[in-house]
Amino acid sequence: MIDKPDLLRELRQHVTLDLEALIRRQQDTQQGATHTENRAEHAKDTRATEQGYLARGLARRVEEIRQIAEMLSKLDLIDFDSQTPIGLTALVVLREAEEPEIQTWWLVPGPAGIELRQQHERVRTLTPAAPLGRALIGLQVGDPGSFSTPRGTRSFEILSIA
Repeated sequence: MIDKPDLLRELRQHVTLDLEALIRRQQDTQQGATHTENRAEHAKDTRATEQGYLARGLARRVEEIRQIAEMLSKLDLIDFDSQTPIGLTALVVLREAEEPEIQTWWLVPGPAGIELRQQHERVRTLTPAAPLGRALIGLQVGDPGSFSTPRGTRSFEILSIA
């Protein structure tokens, strides 16, 4: 049995570490943009301008990650059972028709595609905005589902929800 509070702690730690690294990168980039070595030497020298654009983009990304961290700090975990439709914080075990491997997905607001491990099980985060996330919302155990990708439609069956 996967422990959602432990998963949430691990996810929060992952986001915090990413945020700290991104803040350092943004600060370094900002310093580079204002450093005397990056001043324009002629009219077509755009080093400082490019560094400034990069620093602003990183600052926006830092703010996005801060908001995700804030959401995760207030996230209420819900216990799902076979009769509860899938929603936010559901752990969903499914099997895709094209893939023999059983997959475990955790529907969370924010960071998608993060792989967490617990008790030798791989759990991947998924947002409700992702095609698979949208397809899962409202389904129950035993329900078939499908979602579109650039490579075509993928079908799956819900094996369990927690």
